[in-house]
Amino acid sequence: MTAFIIRRAESLFFSPDRRVSAAGLIGLLLAGGLLAALIVAVLGPVYAVAGVVVVVGGLLMLRDLRWGLVALFAIVGLLPFATLPFKIGFTPTFLDLALLALFFVWIMRIATRRQRDLVSTSLGAAVLVFLLLVLLGFANGLRYGQPTATTLRNFAELILGILVFFLLVNNLRSQDDIDLVARLIIAAGAGAAAIAILFYVIPATSTVRVLDALARLGYPGGAGALRYIEDSPDNPMRAIGTMVDPNVLGGFMILVAALTAPQVVSSQPILRRRWLILCLALDLAALYLTYSRGSLAGLAAGVLLIGLLRYRKLLLVALIGGGLLLLLPPAGAYLAHLVEGLQLQDRATLMRLGEYKDALALISRYPWLGVGFSGSPDANLYVGVSSLYLLMAEEMGVIGVAGFLVVVGLFLASLFNAWRGIRRADPPQPRSEALLLGLGAAVVGVLVGGFFDHYLFNLVYPHMSMMLWVYLGLGMAAVRVSESANHESANQRIAP
Repeated sequence: MTAFIIRRAESLFFSPDRRVSAAGLIGLLLAGGLLAALIVAVLGPVYAVAGVVVVVGGLLMLRDLRWGLVALFAIVGLLPFATLPFKIGFTPTFLDLALLALFFVWIMRIATRRQRDLVSTSLGAAVLVFLLLVLLGFANGLRYGQPTATTLRNFAELILGILVFFLLVNNLRSQDDIDLVARLIIAAGAGAAAIAILFYVIPATSTVRVLDALARLGYPGGAGALRYIEDSPDNPMRAIGTMVDPNVLGGFMILVAALTAPQVVSSQPILRRRWLILCLALDLAALYLTYSRGSLAGLAAGVLLIGLLRYRKLLLVALIGGGLLLLLPPAGAYLAHLVEGLQLQDRATLMRLGEYKDALALISRYPWLGVGFSGSPDANLYVGVSSLYLLMAEEMGVIGVAGFLVVVGLFLASLFNAWRGIRRADPPQPRSEALLLGLGAAVVGVLVGGFFDHYLFNLVYPHMSMMLWVYLGLGMAAVRVSESANHESANQRIAP
């Protein structure tokens, strides 16, 4: 029946008789107009436009996996917490839809044999073991409490985020594919930074009005959504953009700024240099306005790694940039906030120390497998601490932390070995080199920042957890492509 309707429609719209085809086109336009008017009348103009965008975007995503990646990183950079205006036991998010669409397209490619082989990497087994440890931690936690619908959704998002590693490794088969994803991440980071800066510089009342409008998509609204140093409006405001939390925004800026920085000084960047400089400037300004000391330390560690391994000039640029930032009006409050943290004097640092003490008490009671993701079984203790490693130990035990450290250690070792191979390659591969260094620096940066923040393993921030596995998957795909290029060039030199 469907095939018959399609054939009749084709014979009507593509008829050689112009009058017939014109009548068919007019009828189609009238029907489309009536349908659009009906949608607007029922849903309202905002939801109608959003619905059209979702439908068109969904069709594009189903057509090509690359459109799915475009949608994914656009959501991560612009509206990572946006939700749909209805519930199905829980409230689906735009991020959920993008991830499910990506995996659906990939599975269909395998089922229809458009993709006949699955790619394995040296890191794949370690990631699978860690995934099993995460599932074991969740199952173990069921002994202590039943998860809510929101917890189940957030945990499913955590699992999908880890599985993104395998999706990227299997679908990024060429340098062009890898460069595309890197460009999308850089663009998403610049967009997030621009929004954060805009929200910061416009009057607070205007920012609140925008956040109130975003409340329709599940965002927190009202003046309470704004964040200040030590949560006091008497202190400087902290940039949040659409990331809700300044530390989360700071962590995201670590990832994108560290990836962008080596591209700025590379002899073969993946974007025009002037655009990369603009993106990096936006990233650094947004990070600066978060007043996040952990994020600042993380990015400094990443840039230092890049400078020591390859681009010495980047260290000079960082020093000059840091000096210029000290000339900005917020510099006084920023330095005072930094010094107070180093001296363990401000309230935020003292609260962190209290969290660390409570976390260590919980870990000492449940050291091996933790207490899972549904909460603490002890009324006098709680799950939640501003440290990636302590939070992971609370939920998965020291075994889970060890599994995670093995994964990131193997990843950094693979990147380093591939980078050394590129340094010896003939001809040189400056594009691959800059990308590998940026990915390694970004991961090192968020690992350092993880000592002071928990966004990489907090179920409330699924996009940040996913981005870590995006970087690991992208990095291993880049390693595989660069090693393949090295083997080909070596074979060409050997061949007579």
